[in-house]
Order: sequence, then C-alpha cells, then structure tokens
Amino acid sequence: MDVLIFFLAPFCMCLILVGIHCYMGLHVLKRGVIFVDLSLAQVAGLGSTVALLFHVEHHSTASYLISLLHTFAAASLFAWGRKVEDKISQEVLIGIVYALASALVILVVQKLTHGSEHIKEILIGRILWVSWDDVIKTSIIYSIVAGVHYYFRKQLLGVSSGKQIENKAFWDFLFYALFGVVITSSVGVAGILLVFSFLIVPALVSTFFYKGLKQRLIFGWVLGLLVCTLGMFLSYILDLPAGAILVVCFTVIPILLLPFLSKFKAA
Repeated sequence: MDVLIFFLAPFCMCLILVGIHCYMGLHVLKRGVIFVDLSLAQVAGLGSTVALLFHVEHHSTASYLISLLHTFAAASLFAWGRKVEDKISQEVLIGIVYALASALVILVVQKLTHGSEHIKEILIGRILWVSWDDVIKTSIIYSIVAGVHYYFRKQLLGVSSGKQIENKAFWDFLFYALFGVVITSSVGVAGILLVFSFLIVPALVSTFFYKGLKQRLIFGWVLGLLVCTLGMFLSYILDLPAGAILVVCFTVIPILLLPFLSKFKAA
C-alpha cells in the first residue's frame, strides 16, 4: 500500500503529461517539425541553468519564469522562421537552436558546483519525486493551454495543417508560445528525453492505425496510459530510474513495430 501511495502522484503526473503532449504531438507531426520539442526543451533547460548561475532557487517561480522567457524567445524565432522557409527550413533552424542551447548549457554548467547533477536532471527529470502540489500546478497550466487550443482549434489546427488562414503569423506565434509553456512546465518535471517520448511516440503510433484526429488522440492517450503503467511497474521491480525506464518503454514501441508497418492500414 505504501508503494502505491508513493507512485500515485508520479503516475498522475505521467497521465497529465501524456494528455497534453499527445495532442501537441499531433500538431508537431502535421507541421513536420519533429525535433522542435527537443530544441525548445533544451532552451528551457538553458533557462533553468542560467537561473541557477544567478543563484535563483531551483524549481522556484522565478526559475520557471526565466526558463519561460528563454522558451518564448526561441518560440518567437521559430514562428518568424516560417516566413523565410524558402531560405532556411524549419528543421534546420530547429537544429541550429538545439545545438546553440546545448553548447550554452555546457558552458554555463562549468560555473556550477553541482553541474553534472543538473545535466542529469535536465535529461531524465525527477518524475518519481513530484509532489501533489506539482501535479495540481501542472494541471492548472495545461488546462489553460488546452482551453486556448480548444477555443481557437479551427485557427490552430488550420495553421498546423498548412492552410491559408487570416493572420497566419499570429496563430503560428500563439502555437509556439503555448507549446513553449507546455515544454517549460514539463522539462522541470520529466526531463528532455521523456518529454520528447510523451510528445512523439503516442501521436506517431496512432497515425499507423487511424486517420481522424479524435481517434488518434484517444488511441494515443490509451497507449500512453498503458506504457506509463508498465514503466512505473518496471521501475519498481528493477529498482531503476523511472524517467529512463519510461523513455525506453516509449521509444522501443515504434522500433518494434517497424517490421510490420507495411501491414498496417489506418482506419
């Protein structure tokens, strides 16, 4: 019983993360910017590292806001970059920002006493040690983001699908800004690798079986629930870090399905 109580908050956090990231992942797949999550997550990690450099308490509101400002800057760059895609593709720009943020993190970490521990947390997070306060705070943030996406779903889905809509630049920026809020909130909890897994794998696998957005979303949520349950169980049984185990459980799925892709037909 004590074990179940200990794992309950992390498990609920995983479900919340899967819920919002699966939907955002479908947008990312439509846009064809698969690694934008890794890039923004690395920028958010840079923000938290810079906050530590200036002795801002880790996981504090101030640290979160500094990370968010860094992410908004990158989001603005990506939104603006859509205007010059004929000169530089989004994937190239995303890769450049990722490399820049990664290098800057390494440079800043050299000035920190416990830099290696911070790098580890950026990569695999602290999902096993989240509190109910973390769960509630994250739920509120994601509910607001989900509400905005639902209210403006026609415009946001339209711009992600490449349709010509009015004020396209604004909707592009809004998407990336909301995406930045989600990523900034997630990286401090789950780390870059797990956030990427939550974002891409359920959304990607759902496209193997379904064509409709609603069906893909439901399938992705169910798949995420099952994989999170398996990952938490294996983490406990094998006494291994939950974040790393969850990344392995998620990312191995498309690799195992690869030989059978030719037989799948989306409904």
